[in-house]
Amino acid sequence: MRLTVGISGASGVNLALKFIKQIPKDIEIFVVFSKSSKKALKLENGIKTKEIFKNHENITIFKDKNIGAALASGSFKVDKMIILPCSSNTLAKCSIGIADSLITRAFSVMLKEKREIILAPRELPLNTIMLENMLKLSKLGVVIAPPILGYYSSQQTLEEMENFIIGKWMDLLKIENKLYKRWK
Repeated sequence: MRLTVGISGASGVNLALKFIKQIPKDIEIFVVFSKSSKKALKLENGIKTKEIFKNHENITIFKDKNIGAALASGSFKVDKMIILPCSSNTLAKCSIGIADSLITRAFSVMLKEKREIILAPRELPLNTIMLENMLKLSKLGVVIAPPILGYYSSQQTLEEMENFIIGKWMDLLKIENKLYKRWK
């Protein structure tokens, strides 16, 4: 499987990093950080993107401003895409077809090729415009999966809560995982 992970500039960028680290090594991963995501990561976690994913052979990082990268072409076969976190700005651009960055261009390509896409909007509360954008995209087959907890798995720590959310995203992508306690 080949998976694109678009990381836009909403709070919670570290959740995307934890998600990527849980992906099995046999899955080829293409990562795109938006400029705002790099800023959020530095402000929230003190991490620079240059420090991330060293020694990961299955990960290729693209620059968001490189709209001529392979991910911007339907002939470059990528099976699935997740935008995590998905900022309200990126959500709006995806909803109306603005493809002015590699993340939004790759989204547009995945949509036209009818490939699997998940958006993980990270905002609270949701305003009417955001909800309308999510509804529009959902009607086009995009899965809207914000990082929302399910309390039935009895999470006790932040790490367990994050693993629940990451596990649910992996379930949607059909990636086997044992990251959370499932309902019996």
